[in-house]
Amino acid sequence: MAVRDLLYGIYERSLKTQIPVDRRPRHVGVILDGNRRWASLQGSTSSVGHRAGAAKIVEFLGWCDEADVEVVTLWLLSTDNLNRPQPELDALMSIIEETVTGLVGQGKWRLHPVGALDLLPDRTARLLKEAAEATANIDGSLVNVAVGYGGRREVVDAVRSLLSEHATQGTTLDELAALLDVEHIAEHLYTRGQPDPDLVIRTSGEQRLSGFLMWQSAHSEFYFCEAFWPDFRHVDFLRAMRAYAERQRRFGN
Repeated sequence: MAVRDLLYGIYERSLKTQIPVDRRPRHVGVILDGNRRWASLQGSTSSVGHRAGAAKIVEFLGWCDEADVEVVTLWLLSTDNLNRPQPELDALMSIIEETVTGLVGQGKWRLHPVGALDLLPDRTARLLKEAAEATANIDGSLVNVAVGYGGRREVVDAVRSLLSEHATQGTTLDELAALLDVEHIAEHLYTRGQPDPDLVIRTSGEQRLSGFLMWQSAHSEFYFCEAFWPDFRHVDFLRAMRAYAERQRRFGN
């Protein structure tokens, strides 16, 4: 064990030297995937897997702080997940609430709910809003907590918000159509005012985005990791950061 720990430490330090300070992402998005499959391999219930995944979050945010990441988006629950059996969903909501409360208690990060809060139980939606208010003045990185989030739903909500705003201003549809551009949509997204994600990480070996930050990730770099989220290690994070640093970003060109 001691030898393995020593080798791990040497490898970890080596990885850090391969990540130039000027080539680190400002915004990292994470699809925390594989909790249920991790639990299944342990012979445990999905709730055990979700709790193990929740326990990883504070550690992960600490790694992001060390790397000077300014914004982190954590996808905790998709709109599709809301269709899970009610007992499982209730347990998952409880874990999310405990996790958010714990993040508030850390006093290190500004929390921002990202998702269709109207689809969530009143208690969960209220807790997310209160978490944002309680951490608004913290001088730390911004953590987007994506609960009840779906990329298509976000775009629909953005368009609805845009139409509502211009309706109150008396703008006609023809006038709106004439002036509408990409920035107008971006100004109504859940993440408005934030930099788009530079790096998106997905754990569990799945190589798809499933609609995560669908609009914002148009020019993001993607890193897919085989490890289930509860098993995601610091070296896995550093490998993702190294892969990002090694890429030549062309932003669609």
